[in-house]
Amino acid sequence: MPAPLPFDFLPEVPPLTVTSTDVTDGGTLASAHVFDGWGHSGGNVSPRLAWSGAPEGTLSFAVTVYDPDAPTGSGFWHWLLWDVPAHVTELPSGVRADDPVGIQGRNDYGDNAFGGAGPPPGPAHRYVFAVHALDVPSLGVPADAPAAQVGFNITAHTLARGYIVATYGV
Repeated sequence: MPAPLPFDFLPEVPPLTVTSTDVTDGGTLASAHVFDGWGHSGGNVSPRLAWSGAPEGTLSFAVTVYDPDAPTGSGFWHWLLWDVPAHVTELPSGVRADDPVGIQGRNDYGDNAFGGAGPPPGPAHRYVFAVHALDVPSLGVPADAPAAQVGFNITAHTLARGYIVATYGV
């Protein structure tokens, strides 16, 4: 049985609409969005993401990419981006670590940037590209905060959430 999605156990919040020209809900990730390392040779490029439907009171956004199927016991965080200003409703493909779009936290590869899909051989993994509308302009956590700390603060301030789930396997 596949692991639950990372939001199945959280309190329900209104939905955001999340779209992408690069990633399709239920689709397979292109090699552009696969990690370049750890035995993979992908492009390691973040996909274009856009969102709409944020409720009144939204003061910032967070974007996360999570693999709930990673054989770690705690999943695998591929991207943690927060303090995205409320007027931003789209990220282009290829956001770099030094782009001034918010704070990019440490992913489970150890980088403060997007890290593409990189599952071990076996069944395909799910990759959850989520956008969270937040009720604060800043989470107040540093870029080197552990993913669990970032996730705790995102959850505590989420007004709405939407996501696209794509798969990738080798």
